[in-house]
Amino acid sequence: MRKKLLFLLFLVLTLGLLPAAAQLPAVTLKTIDGGTVRTDTLNNGGKPFIIDFFATWCKPCNRELDAISEVYADWQAETGVKIFAVSIDQAQNINKVKPLVDNHAWEYDVLLDPNSDFRQVLGAQMIPFVIICDGKGNIVYRHYGYTDGAETELIEKVRELLK
Repeated sequence: MRKKLLFLLFLVLTLGLLPAAAQLPAVTLKTIDGGTVRTDTLNNGGKPFIIDFFATWCKPCNRELDAISEVYADWQAETGVKIFAVSIDQAQNINKVKPLVDNHAWEYDVLLDPNSDFRQVLGAQMIPFVIICDGKGNIVYRHYGYTDGAETELIEKVRELLK
């Protein structure tokens, strides 16, 4: 039944039948410290937040998260935005996530999606994949891939939400 529900939601998302401001689906993920969190409860105290899907082996993902890391403190001071970095590394590689995060000194809340359940239910076909949610948890923006400087578009979208 769960697989059918996930497939239906995937179909709806990929066909674009959901409104532009769809709520986050409920998927249980692990935190990098071993806890669990339901994705439909992710929030930032009424402020926008960004969810960035990555993998340890994905060079564009790592470049994107590094680029954001360089300006993240400024973004937080200006907008209060929060970033959740979601690793899609499979279970056998999950032990590589924390060392990568520590090595890059990323200050993000890192979540683990080893079966790509969250990514799939959102209809993401590739990574890096980024979504921006408004202060109520509505998905208001989606972006695939990364090119140098693309992080500027993310903060601009966040600023638009705060107007």
